[in-house]
Amino acid sequence: MTALPQSTRAPARAIDSSTLLAGAPAVTISHNGAFYRLAATRAGKLILTK
Repeated sequence: MTALPQSTRAPARAIDSSTLLAGAPAVTISHNGAFYRLAATRAGKLILTK
């Protein structure tokens, strides 16, 4: 299977981090049977850990 050229790919959907976190300092994301933690730092950065 050949990857599509960049110009024909649909743009990725953007979700604001405040929507994901909903006021919480961190959330857990389930992906393919694994759990990940998405956390916001005091400096305004995001950290994703498994």
